Amino acid sequence: MRHLDSSHIHQLADMFRLLGDPSRLRLVVTLCGGALPATTAAEAAGLSPQLASHHLRLLKAARLVRGIRHGRQIFYDVADDHVRHMLADMAAHVAEPHKEDSALDDHLEHTA
Repeated sequence: MRHLDSSHIHQLADMFRLLGDPSRLRLVVTLCGGALPATTAAEAAGLSPQLASHHLRLLKAARLVRGIRHGRQIFYDVADDHVRHMLADMAAHVAEPHKEDSALDDHLEHTA
């Protein structure tokens, strides 16, 4: 990670900022399961097609998703395995119990 220069740090921060929006994150997580038409991805993420289209444009510009045209329809997918692995790793991190969490739980039990 030491090889990241200032422009890479800013680009990475922008990507995390985009993924900080729950709607956009739901879209990307949905697309981790495979390419979907925009309307199907929107429905699966609980978004209107218009809002999903806006978010997909932003995510595509940040190279987090890619669009693949099939006839008149565009299918969206995560950009590459880096994105898929990063989300899987972060989801695993969030789901695993942390020592600090159990220490805080113990503290709260004794102060209640």
